[in-house]
Amino acid sequence: MLVSVVFSFWNEELVLEELIGRVVSSLKGTDCNYELVFVNDNSTDRSLDILNTERLKNNKLKIINMSRRFGVSPCVMAGLRFARGDVVIYMDADLQDPPELIPQMIALYENGAQVVNTVRTLRRGESKTKMFVTKLAYRMINRISDIRLLENAGDFKLLGRRVVDEVIKLNEYQPYTRGLVPWVGFRQETLSYERDVRFGGASKFSLFKSIGPFNEFIKGFTAFSEIPLYLSLIFGIIIAVGAFCYLVFIMIHKFLGLTLPGWAAIMAVVLLLGGITLITNGVIGIYIGRIFNNIKGRPAYIIDSTAGFEETGDNTSADPRYHDH
Repeated sequence: MLVSVVFSFWNEELVLEELIGRVVSSLKGTDCNYELVFVNDNSTDRSLDILNTERLKNNKLKIINMSRRFGVSPCVMAGLRFARGDVVIYMDADLQDPPELIPQMIALYENGAQVVNTVRTLRRGESKTKMFVTKLAYRMINRISDIRLLENAGDFKLLGRRVVDEVIKLNEYQPYTRGLVPWVGFRQETLSYERDVRFGGASKFSLFKSIGPFNEFIKGFTAFSEIPLYLSLIFGIIIAVGAFCYLVFIMIHKFLGLTLPGWAAIMAVVLLLGGITLITNGVIGIYIGRIFNNIKGRPAYIIDSTAGFEETGDNTSADPRYHDH
């Protein structure tokens, strides 16, 4: 059985040598053949030089270089398209997720699981604020969408070949991989573990950047549900009914000859309506933006070059649009 391990990374020069050593050591205990597919998200440090040096020691290392920085999800999709394995494991390259779990993940696959999720029971080095926001985001997505995300399950999964083939058919411009995997279905199992701090370097993801947790939340929030659009209609109905009742109230007081000092009430209503209008327009705008990005027909990523695939005679033409040695 061939196991492909896919890594999406950006500027991880302090981690790569240790990562490769631990992953290879874990895979040697499985009696499986393997390949390590590193998707380089246009790193600006020495990461690529380190990988090229490591490839001289181990020809099972393969590299995909992006033409610019595209983000984690597009890089994972690129790795899935190029991976040849009967099973594919994808994980972050910062060593917060232990490669030593790989043999257990493979064992669950051999027992019939098509997807093996890993769930973090403890997340060392992460603030309580981030943990609270993350838990809230997962619960919001689960409440409104037609998929169910496991809380504290991140980008460390095993996918069987059949699942991989189904996921890469979903040619989305802004893929939300955490949602695509449960959406395709199949038998899924979980493994629990305690997440460690980063082996080296600092986190590359700022909360509100275009490649960051908040943007991922918005993608997950809108990719699998139309409920936010319906909420706009519900808000409109509630406000219309409230406005009608208030109008009746005013007419009754006018008929009775009573005066209503209404400046504060009017301003409150105007501000409330304005806020709700902006919120609903923003939600609609997000969906329109997703439609706009998809109908342009641009690829989710562009590959600058690859290394290692041609040396083993692999057929990398599975994704010919992006292939450029």
